[in-house]
Amino acid sequence: MVKGVLLDLSGVLYEGDRPVPGAAEAVAKLRAAGLPVRFLTNSTRAPRRKLLEKLRKMGFELEDDELFTPAKAACEKLEENGLTAHLLIHPDLAEDFAGYETAETPGAVVVGDAGTHFTYDALNAAYRTLADGARFYALAANRAFCDADGALSMDVGAFVAALEYASGTKAEVLGKPAKAFFHTALDEMGVAPEDAAMVGDDAESDVAGALRAGLGRAVLVKTGKYRDGDEAGTDPAPSHVAADLSAAVDWLLS
Repeated sequence: MVKGVLLDLSGVLYEGDRPVPGAAEAVAKLRAAGLPVRFLTNSTRAPRRKLLEKLRKMGFELEDDELFTPAKAACEKLEENGLTAHLLIHPDLAEDFAGYETAETPGAVVVGDAGTHFTYDALNAAYRTLADGARFYALAANRAFCDADGALSMDVGAFVAALEYASGTKAEVLGKPAKAFFHTALDEMGVAPEDAAMVGDDAESDVAGALRAGLGRAVLVKTGKYRDGDEAGTDPAPSHVAADLSAAVDWLLS
């Protein structure tokens, strides 16, 4: 029996600036059934504040601490290890790292989806910091995301791989599919992994990642970045494939 649910944001709750039809009602249905819900995203172009605003404007009800982002996980990691960071991120995300960025001998490099700010000079500056011995933290390592025009665009994963290759330093991924990212949300809910379910549109990071992290169920929805056949290319395979979040919630509650 499912006792708690983790939900991806982009592609599951909304696509671009439009909510997925029925998604807000589906979240409310989970809560009405007495299930705790937490929201996990690998989006790293917008600060946490903006994501919360966006969700609420679309009709989703949530508390601030119900949203888990890779930037928050990174700041906790930096704090835990007493580190400041060289940031290769989108400028809009900078507010989430207030107090952790430094230009003087940073102990870590943090890479997120910088978009058009992934210039050679920016990548080379990160490479040089890694070559000097800094730790390497990737907010995510996704291959692609569903862009505002509905087509797939390159995500941060290719840039993380380039820096790994050049520096010889393996990045520690802090967002999905990192086991700790899922478990932090589950611990906060007080739900054991085997009693939890994840719903996402990314067969690799959301679904297979959740199942590898020990979650009992993971549902792939056919919205957002989903493309025909995605469910056949991952191991472990999704527990279920649903048309959208509404259908996923109906399956989970059944």
